[in-house]
Amino acid sequence: MNAVAKYRASGSRTAFVVVAVAMIGLSASGCARDRMTTGSVNRGSGKSVEQMNATELSSAAGSYEQAYKSDTKNKAVGMNYATALRMSGRNDQALAVMRKLAITHAKDRDVLAAYGKALASAGQFETALDAIRRAQTPETPDWRLLSAEGAILDQVGQTANARTLYRRALDLKPEEASILSNIGMSYVLEGDLKTAETYMRSASMGSGADSRVRQNLALVVGLQGRFAEAEKIARQELSSKQAEANVTYLRSMLAQQNSWSKLEQDGKKKKKKATN
Repeated sequence: MNAVAKYRASGSRTAFVVVAVAMIGLSASGCARDRMTTGSVNRGSGKSVEQMNATELSSAAGSYEQAYKSDTKNKAVGMNYATALRMSGRNDQALAVMRKLAITHAKDRDVLAAYGKALASAGQFETALDAIRRAQTPETPDWRLLSAEGAILDQVGQTANARTLYRRALDLKPEEASILSNIGMSYVLEGDLKTAETYMRSASMGSGADSRVRQNLALVVGLQGRFAEAEKIARQELSSKQAEANVTYLRSMLAQQNSWSKLEQDGKKKKKKATN
């Protein structure tokens, strides 16, 4: 959150970005408690991490940890373990696992891409960009990497470059929900909520739409003050308690944003009087 605010415009827009990114973090953690997203599989239950609840994820992380300790160079085990850690909010530990794996598999696209995501989750954006770009092959570009690079560029304020990458990604994978959602979040960071909502609604109906995409739609709707509608969308993915917590948090942050805006306006008035 601080890294984003550092690169975005000052004043009321900065306050808005803080609100938006804080809420993204909250809704992501809400999803993370019930629906983890990765391609890995828990060998015991046969259930993907995307379908695990917090208890199942904790068990899976424990299993992956034991397997990882037995063979720290195993690509599949290391990536699964790092993903489980990252989705549990243990970003520093996930990054340590992926850093070690990236040294062992220095030319592996999958490893480098996962390493880039772990770096971005830990707020190390420039290093994340380097890892993502090293994983990419210009002659056969991967839309996932293009979209991931765009998302990182958005977070450091390079909006135009980010959207160019999103368009390239959509050329390779038309109507892909995750790309459309990233574009939507790009407009959220810019403060254009109506355009953001248009992309988010398209994303929610696009191919591969998942809980994270629909939670982003709930975020955009809530940021426009339509809290009942936002909570209704959130309830489709989260428990009633989690959905209510997200909306309550958003209300409080927006109220705080209004206070920041008022303080900023008062400050400008005082400055104007002082110069007259």
